[in-house]
Amino acid sequence: MTRILLIRHGATDSAGSMLCGRMPGVHLNAEGRAQAQQLGKYLKNYEALAAVVCSPLERAVETADALSAPQGIPVTIDQRFNEFDFGVWTGRTFAQLREQPMWAEYNQYRSTHGAPEGEALVDVQGRAWKGIHSLCDQFPEATAAVVSHADVIRSILMLALGMPLDNILRLDIQPASVSELSVGAGDPVLHRLGLL
Repeated sequence: MTRILLIRHGATDSAGSMLCGRMPGVHLNAEGRAQAQQLGKYLKNYEALAAVVCSPLERAVETADALSAPQGIPVTIDQRFNEFDFGVWTGRTFAQLREQPMWAEYNQYRSTHGAPEGEALVDVQGRAWKGIHSLCDQFPEATAAVVSHADVIRSILMLALGMPLDNILRLDIQPASVSELSVGAGDPVLHRLGLL
């Protein structure tokens, strides 16, 4: 079994107020940088990492760099762990989105509703799960850290737990939190959910 640490990037100034999606230029704020540094120290004492893989977005790369440096290993960018493509909703505030009936439908029926001109959650889940299996093939019996985004992490966990995608908002994935899975032959096993 491969141990997978699913890590959400650290805090940003826009978290909770804007749907950043794949917008460029969204960096960790001071709190996020401190979270990433603290998490890097924690993981060095917790587990030796065989790999640190991350989304290509700045906030994920900055977090991954802070995790990989104490381990002395490079960061690998993997598009399969990229943020959800929110299409035309990218960059809108949550106040603006709440005014749109399609936003409420999307959040209630994630299994059948995608973002306009963006991705469907089932596609995000599929690409991310392929990324997890690739790590298992490369690093059997080792531990790999994946730095990604809340919905990507939720989608992986939901597949591992056999949960329907419509229930995605039942999982709370905070910035700089760690969820831990063992993946390999047999059913995946969740060891920790959203540890801070």
